[in-house]
Amino acid sequence: MIKKSLIAAFCLIMAACNSNATNSANTVEKDKDIDTCAADSTITIEQPIYDTLTCRDSCFIVVSKPNLTLSVYESKNGDTVLIADYPVCVALKYGQKQKKGDMKTPECTYDNPFVITEIVPASTWTHDFGDGRGSILAYGDWFMRLRTPGFSGIGIHGSTNNESSVPGRGSEGCIRLRNDDLNDLKEKYAFVGMKVVIEADVVE
Repeated sequence: MIKKSLIAAFCLIMAACNSNATNSANTVEKDKDIDTCAADSTITIEQPIYDTLTCRDSCFIVVSKPNLTLSVYESKNGDTVLIADYPVCVALKYGQKQKKGDMKTPECTYDNPFVITEIVPASTWTHDFGDGRGSILAYGDWFMRLRTPGFSGIGIHGSTNNESSVPGRGSEGCIRLRNDDLNDLKEKYAFVGMKVVIEADVVE
């Protein structure tokens, strides 16, 4: 469960960073290695990047691995409001990602969040999950690449041919949404430079 004190602290951090948000939003990380998340995909950088105007500098994402949710919060007038909530599929294995191919979703803290570095069309991207289906469409319409220091190829994407896995645990490291939810997130809230917190698993 997300602690209100952590959310409030994060809002203060966002307020302090807002003056630099425009520069961050215009920085596109051209990392062509999709890693375990989209190993068979080819990134095309030249397509336009979508930036929403209604949410810029005031919204952030919290992915809860324990609750299997992706939540969008808006910081406004000193308060924090939940404005969207989607079920997700995260990595098959629990815990912090340690290396490429370990089937874990990376985690971060509120004072050191990940950032969306690009939002690119992915409707033609394929991947072979090693389950006998071969190379299949797997990412929905969009791939929202995250800057996750130490790991490349982690992002938020759809669930073409895997929609029944949401909510659940079954990805190779990325955050997987239902396709309609991914499109809703992209159209209404997501932008390049948006901060993303991925909460740690609670492992007993």
